[in-house]
Amino acid sequence: MNTAGHTDTAGLDLIPFRGVRYVPEQIGSLAAVTSPPYDVVVRPDGLLHLESADPHNIVRLILPQATTPAARNQQAADTLRTWLGEGILAPDDEPSLYVYEQQDSEILQRGLIGALRLSEADDGIVLPHEGVMPHVVEDRAALMRATSANLEPLLLTYRSDSEAEPTGATAVIERTAKREPLLSTTTEDGFHHRLWAVTDPAEIAEIQSDLATHQALIADGHHRWATNLRLRAEHPSPSPWDYGLVLLVDTARYPLRVRAIHRYLHRLPVSEALAALGDSFRVRTVEGPLDHVLDALAGAASKGNAFVLAGDGAFHLIDHPSSDLLARTIPDDRPEAWRTLDATVLHTTLLDHVWKIPDAPEHIAYIHDTAATVEKAERDGGTAVLMHPVHEEVVRDLARQGVTMPRKSTSFGPKPATGLVLRALAF
Repeated sequence: MNTAGHTDTAGLDLIPFRGVRYVPEQIGSLAAVTSPPYDVVVRPDGLLHLESADPHNIVRLILPQATTPAARNQQAADTLRTWLGEGILAPDDEPSLYVYEQQDSEILQRGLIGALRLSEADDGIVLPHEGVMPHVVEDRAALMRATSANLEPLLLTYRSDSEAEPTGATAVIERTAKREPLLSTTTEDGFHHRLWAVTDPAEIAEIQSDLATHQALIADGHHRWATNLRLRAEHPSPSPWDYGLVLLVDTARYPLRVRAIHRYLHRLPVSEALAALGDSFRVRTVEGPLDHVLDALAGAASKGNAFVLAGDGAFHLIDHPSSDLLARTIPDDRPEAWRTLDATVLHTTLLDHVWKIPDAPEHIAYIHDTAATVEKAERDGGTAVLMHPVHEEVVRDLARQGVTMPRKSTSFGPKPATGLVLRALAF
């Protein structure tokens, strides 16, 4: 593994690596082999759609299908080895940092993809804001052990001085984006993707010296970060496992889109959910369409905790929780910003106390798409709980205090497409 330009630092330590990428001549189209991150793929429909899009779609590596976990992981390892051997995938000639751009009609995002030195939360360099589920970490760790690869980058954010003339990493990104890209493609979600390699030692040093003064927030990929830390602990240092694949975005210059992650409660019909509330919340029916419902939710959420329950053909806005109920159910040993989060009230007050629903996959599904959450509830008879997103600064401030939010509290995006560049630890 290349460690050119590496220095010990109390900040972010991003190093170049030989990216493994699809060879254009060996595939139908780059768009057809990419995928959303593994935890955003809607299974089984989305998985089958991606598998059928191209026989070499990256989903065959990140979500291999077989009868047992061991067989799935071995299949992914065999597939990766085969694709490398056949020239479907190939490592770049020299270690690089990569400038990555995503753009649609509403947003332009640019950032840096590289191998980031791993650190614990207590080090204050990379800040998590959510807890993780051990079984998911173990699942991802087993896949990464088998493939010996970082198959998709985490999304991390940092903040530069947005008022200043671009310097350091930002200046390199802006210069690089004027050059001819390594690849350019538009995926079916309407996003246009471009990727450039930064190989010049002076530019790499310029990036590294700037990032060494910053800390980052994990915007997306807590389970993969925890997986990286577990695998680092299994391998004597120094080793390639000391680093993980990340996309770093300066949100002072390129603000992320922040969306909610909704909940679907498999075994709780809407009628029972509403009956259990009693008089502890105000309940109002809101007329559709869905955009209007979300506007009403946003208005209510600006004044306090609010949710929309759906699944019975109507939309029920619940807000104004009883202060007595909140006082009884929410711990008072956390910051006020945490105690007043919608996700805190949902999990601690509603799920744990009112509805008595355990946070387990057979009871709760986490779904990013609002319409899909409502459709599933109406089709299957459960309850969709629609959430309003949290501002990035609230997340960052809590993370700096070492306070984790309930998991899946918010969704930052756009998320990097999986399959544009991989990190195989052998190169």
